[in-house]
Order: sequence, then structure tokens, then C-alpha cells
Amino acid sequence: MFDGQAGMSDQQIAEAIEIANIPTLLMVLVQMTGDQRWLEDPYRPTRNRGLGDNDDGGLDSHVQTEIRQRALEAILAWRRGTPLAIPAPSSQMLVDMLGVSVGENVPLEYADMMAHELGLDERPPNELTPASTATTVPEGFNAVIIGAGASGICAAVKLQEAGIPYVIIERNNDVGGTWFENRYPGAGVDTPSHLYSYSFAKNDWTRFFAAQEELREYFNRVADDFGVRQNIRFGLEVTSAAFNDDAASWLLEVRRKDGSTETLTANIVISAVGAFNKPKMPNIKGLDSFNGPVAHTARWPESLELAGKKVAVIGNGASAMQIVPAIADTVESLVVFQRSPQWAAPFEKFKVPVPERVRQLFLAVPLYEEWYRLRLAWVFNDRIHESLQKDPDWPHPERSINEANDGHRRYFTRHIVSELGDRQDLLDSVLPKYPPFGKRMLLDNGWFRTLTKENVKPVTERVVEVRPEGVVTADGTEHKVDIVILATGFDVVRFLAPMAITGSNGKSLDETWEGDDARAYLGLAIPGFPNFFCLYGPNTQFGHGGSLLFLMELQMHYIMDLLKQMFANGYVSVECRQDVHDKYNEQVDAAHNAMVWTHPGMDVYYRNSRGRVVVNNPFKVVDFWHRLRHADVAEYNIESAGHVRATASATGRGR
Repeated sequence: MFDGQAGMSDQQIAEAIEIANIPTLLMVLVQMTGDQRWLEDPYRPTRNRGLGDNDDGGLDSHVQTEIRQRALEAILAWRRGTPLAIPAPSSQMLVDMLGVSVGENVPLEYADMMAHELGLDERPPNELTPASTATTVPEGFNAVIIGAGASGICAAVKLQEAGIPYVIIERNNDVGGTWFENRYPGAGVDTPSHLYSYSFAKNDWTRFFAAQEELREYFNRVADDFGVRQNIRFGLEVTSAAFNDDAASWLLEVRRKDGSTETLTANIVISAVGAFNKPKMPNIKGLDSFNGPVAHTARWPESLELAGKKVAVIGNGASAMQIVPAIADTVESLVVFQRSPQWAAPFEKFKVPVPERVRQLFLAVPLYEEWYRLRLAWVFNDRIHESLQKDPDWPHPERSINEANDGHRRYFTRHIVSELGDRQDLLDSVLPKYPPFGKRMLLDNGWFRTLTKENVKPVTERVVEVRPEGVVTADGTEHKVDIVILATGFDVVRFLAPMAITGSNGKSLDETWEGDDARAYLGLAIPGFPNFFCLYGPNTQFGHGGSLLFLMELQMHYIMDLLKQMFANGYVSVECRQDVHDKYNEQVDAAHNAMVWTHPGMDVYYRNSRGRVVVNNPFKVVDFWHRLRHADVAEYNIESAGHVRATASATGRGR
């Protein structure tokens, strides 16, 4: 990793600025010089189109040159000791600046979140810090974290900062979770790398959208740098957890790979098992009879040889959209079986490396990276939230849900038409009939162009059977292949399965959730299950954008705030009140009913067997950020030392 400011010469700074992002440079220039004319014409960038970085700001080359020259002067002066002219912009100025950099209005409600991301807000008085909590943690208090993926590592770092002893139980032999398990060709993240990193562990990313190997390396490095690895027990799986009312603690049974078991005790349990870890196996007649290899993308065999083979890919979701372009030029032939077409957005940064000088600039000028991240956060977070709301008066519900959504349809359709080139005969089979964003919006990493290749055959007929030598579709055609790849996704609606979780009332979580109807307050707290918290639990995935790691930090901030109040007041357990939980989930369902994911005809993995959306979060990212800033202990039933169960509010549910 490059050594940041100390190792970058003035000439290298100049070289970096020549290729840096103009809208980001403008924000740095304003803060460093205090000159707000850079927020006015002729310097105002055009509006960001799609998901691109708008690197030149859509500005005239002469204007770009002026901006780069003045930015160089300001940065060099800052490196020599000149302080920022505006170290802490006002709330209004922050949203005005971001609005100029992305070319559209940014509401004032985002100012507090922006200030926090820039490190401008004061630390809340009840937020845990190592110094203030090391002596307040009750003697013998400990935690068990289930899973050493992105969520588990985040939880460990925050518990460790607070001086809370913990152990992580991880079934695999290494950290990384999703990025340890998903190793299929083309696997990578569809969130920008600079957003897909912890705020406490920035990374020198080599690509704008990291591939699986670099992501896995990142989580390994964080686990090592923060001393988390030494607290992980690998090769163990939690099979059950039961709350002991008398001791106000959890008993967890864990199983080793040899089948032997042991029991662990914990005051709190944090589930960090994630959602994308249980492969969904399709129920296809004869699948077991196939003569060749059958591989699910989530369980990719290292020894699978694709070169020169006839390959079938069943499915066309996110994993298929990554693997198909990655293997098309390696295999002899490729048959892609798609259940329904998918919308995919232009992906101009696909496989694009971050230039070395820009990587150095991120490290040498933190303010540049902070504004670059803020711009990404706007483009990939709440920008489209309003366009996902149903307009009851919209006259074309068969194709879109409102005027803006119809504009998205036109934009994405133009992209698909362009990508198909002279193969417009494929348009009807690859152009979705449902509204954009009705299913997870994918990023086009060459999917449509790949379908036009001579050795690639897209098939829209339903798969009905697999025979020893091929795949049979509903029209009776048998497609002869050597290898079958299942890109059929994950079982994400049965959260925490197959673990058997039993709460204080003796009722299992599976019973509480009736199998696949998972609900939790803020996606993390469940009535009847004291001191048990879910990270990335029900209704926490931002379907319109957002970063998983950002969400994990929000949830852990909330949990740590709640623990601090537990310690300060002598509580031994906290349990979300039923009325608080129910009211919140009513809000979740009501919000979903007004959004595209409940539009008629939407058959998506977000929804359970009852049709309820259990995966996605319907709120704006900024609204959820505010909800998780502080924990209100009045929303919980509490138990103090002496095991006298009480409610923290007169309206709460007592025991």
C-alpha cells in the first residue's frame, strides 16, 4: 500500500490532479480556499448521468484546465501548512456543495449525515469509546458473534473498542463470509469499492468495483490489523442457542466438523450470518442424473475446468450476469436459460483500475477521498428513492410506476438496444416487461453483448428436466451440454436457518417468524429474545442502493449505544417491546405497499411465501441513519440485577 502524503512529490500530485474527478476537485478547492465562486457558473458540473463518476463534469476543456490548476495550487499550499479556509462548512453549505458536485438538488435533511461522514459532527455523549467503557463493562460480561464475514468483523471491532470480551464462531476456515464462499469466475461487488469499506478501515482499492479476490484480501487484512482473528474459532457451526431466564444469558451449542459438540455461554449474542450464504437449489426433475459436473455459483469447485466445454447456465440474476461474460470466451458453447429478462444499468467502471496516481491522491489528500465518497453515496443511495414510489394516477402501470420510472425504462431500453448492435432479434427476449427496479437492478458488465456472441445461446423456454447428457426445456428441446452451472441465487427469506434459536418464553424463532415471515425492530431486535441482535436482519437491505458495510456500522453503533445504557443502569438484559416492534413493522409494510417491489407481477427473492417483502428496507438511507443514531431504552423491556423483569416504559409489555 502506498504511504500517502509523506511519499508523494509535488510532481506526482500534479500528475494525479490531471486525471482526478473534476466535481470532487471543486469541493476540495472550495474548502481549501474559501472561494465560493467555484460553486457558480461556468464551473458548475452537469448532472450525473446514470451511475458514472462524471469525471470531466461535462465542462469545457478550458474550464477544466483552470479548475485543475487552481486545485493544484490549493493542495500544494495545504501540504505546506496552509489550513483549510472552511474546515467545517455549515449544514446548508454542505448540501449546496454536494448538490453542485452532482448537478442536482440535495435536501437539507442530508446535512447531518454528511457532516458525520466528513468527521465534522461531535461524538454523541452516550457513544462508547475505549477510554470511557473499559472500566464500565460488568465483570464476566461476554459476547458471542456468529459469523466472521463483513458483519461479524464489524461487530468484533466495535466490541473490542469498548473492552467487551467476545468470540466469533465461524463455520468456514477463514474470514470473509460471502467473499470467502463465492469464488465463481467474474465474482465481484456491485457497490463502488470506496463505499464498500468500513469507515474505520479505508482501503487502497485497485479497482473502482473490486473483484472477489481483492475483497477477500481486504477482510483478511482488517481481521489481522484489528486483532480480530485471534478471537475467531474456525470450523465450528452454531446449531442452537437458547436463552436461560434464570442466568439472563445464552447457551449456544456448537458443532465441530468431526461431529463433536460443546456448549458456550454468552451474555449477548450477535448474529452476523448474513443473507447470501444458503444456496437456493432448484427443484428440477432429474438434476441428480446428469453425467457431468453440476456446480452452484455459491459452492464453486476449484477444480472445475470450463475450457472447451459445452456449458449450461440456469438462471440470469446477479451471479449469472457476472459469470456468463467471464466464461463465454473460454467455453466451446454456452446456453443461458433465463426465467425472465433483467434490467441492467450501464456500468462504465466495470473492470476499470483506479489509476495509480489517483490511488495516491486518495491517501495523500483525505479531503479529496471524503468528497469522492460523498458523491458516490448520493448517486448510489437515495437518489432514486422517490422514483420507486407508485403513482396511483399513472396511466401505464403495465410498464412503469410513475413518470420518472418511465424515464428510467426509456434510458435502460436505449442501453440494451445499443448493446445488442445488429442482433436486435434478441430484443424481445431480453427486454423486461416489468417496471425498472421492480427486481434488483443489476450492473451490465457485458451481459447483453455476450448474448450476441456466436457461441452463446439465450433460451427463454422454461427448464423442465435434466437428463444425463443435457437440459430439457418446456418445448421438448434437449440441449446437450457437458457442465451445468446453477446461478439460482440464495434462500434469503429464511433468516438464521437452520439454527434453532429459542427465546425467554421457550418459543423458537422459527415459530415466531412462522418459517419465512421474519420481522425485527430496526432489522436487529426481536421481542421474546433478550440480548439477541441480528446484523443484516429482516428488512435491512436497501433495494435502491446503499452499502452493506455502511449499514453494518449503523446497526453496531445502535447496539453499542444500547449496551452502554445497559451497563450504566445495571441492566442484565434488554428485550424489544412487542408494541414498539409491531408499530415499526407496520410502518415497514405500509411503505413497501407504496413501492415498486409490491407492484403486481413482481416475483422477486425479496418476498416470502405470503408475498410480504422481508428483505428490503423501504426507507431512505438518511431516514434509517437517523433512526439508528441513538438507542431509546424506553423501547425495551429490561431486567436488572436480581432478575426482576420490568418495562422501561409504562406502556411497555411487562412480564
